[in-house]
Amino acid sequence: MSGHSKWHSIKHQKAVTDARRGKLFTKLANEIALSAKDGSDPGMNFRLRLAIQKAKQANMPSVNIDRSIARGSGSGDGSSLEELNYEGYGPMGVAIMVKALSDNRNRTASEIRSIFSKYGGNLSGSGSVAYLFEQKGMITLKPRLSKDEMSLKAIEAGASDIDDSSDQLIIYTELNELEKVKSVLGKDKIESAELDMKPTQTIKITDSLKANSLLKLINSLEDNDDVVNVYANFDIDDNILKELA
Repeated sequence: MSGHSKWHSIKHQKAVTDARRGKLFTKLANEIALSAKDGSDPGMNFRLRLAIQKAKQANMPSVNIDRSIARGSGSGDGSSLEELNYEGYGPMGVAIMVKALSDNRNRTASEIRSIFSKYGGNLSGSGSVAYLFEQKGMITLKPRLSKDEMSLKAIEAGASDIDDSSDQLIIYTELNELEKVKSVLGKDKIESAELDMKPTQTIKITDSLKANSLLKLINSLEDNDDVVNVYANFDIDDNILKELA
């Protein structure tokens, strides 16, 4: 069991907040554009196909999706867009990876560095924390399903890890097994399916002040318009999460 579901619960809550603030479509558009840099045909680009599915689940209009694909592939307004990756550390030595899409590398780097510094973190060099993560397929099931039944189904279908530590079951797969496991579980049982950078080890956070600074750092990074995804290897104590909530 990975014990990583608290992080995804926080991200899910953040997505709800972003939707209320009108920022969700911006984030989804960036994710589609970033994925489209590897090819504009969803049938041939697995990463893009997942990003489009995620956008459709959020009721993003088709015209926005098409515009984002064109922007990322260079056939629309966005041929100068560049994929950027940042690595650093937050409070308590938590490893953080940031994926961004930008038309101005210097501006984005300056903003990301400033956010890290403001909340007690620091940027580090390429490769400094990447080895602490591995890319996986991640399927989040809808609430109130039988964990035992769905876990067994997922394992038989080829899941590599299962996290049942929250209300919703999170299933990890190797990249080439994601579509197969999705099919076996059934579309009606799945809340989301995406690519994830899963930490190979997590850092337990038991200090509420450090946890608060860490979450402020993560939220500020995700609020940046150029940032597409943020990955981190923390595990905050349940009592502290309730306190901060």
